[in-house]
Amino acid sequence: MSTPHLPFPFQSETSPRHETKPGLRTKIVSTRLTPGELAEVEAIAESSGQSLAEWLRETALGAARRRPADPLELLLAEVWALRYTLLNLFYSNAKTASEGTQLLPDSIVKIRDQADAEKFQKASKILAEFLAREGAKRSDK
Repeated sequence: MSTPHLPFPFQSETSPRHETKPGLRTKIVSTRLTPGELAEVEAIAESSGQSLAEWLRETALGAARRRPADPLELLLAEVWALRYTLLNLFYSNAKTASEGTQLLPDSIVKIRDQADAEKFQKASKILAEFLAREGAKRSDK
């Protein structure tokens, strides 16, 4: 049995197959490297089958998106991932039970991986929305 289709509100809004292509890139970031550093970076980019610009962009964005800004964001990310995982496991288990089947281990792993893939982005969004509301409340006083 394949992974159950998870309807709203449990389905992720940003699953990898639904990601949109990035918009027009208009900003430039530059840095200075020694000749040795440049050779090292070029070799890694070439071995990955990417241009230097692609590799640098993906590496920089990956690092920026992987790590939360502060410990509060890390805790929020883990709580969001736990909530997402539990809700999806409960839903998937109930659905498979009603169909007379069982939830497969691969389905559980996919739910966990999806939670891990999105937790920092979701936590950052939740925290930003909260801080914006708090800022608006303070400015109203």
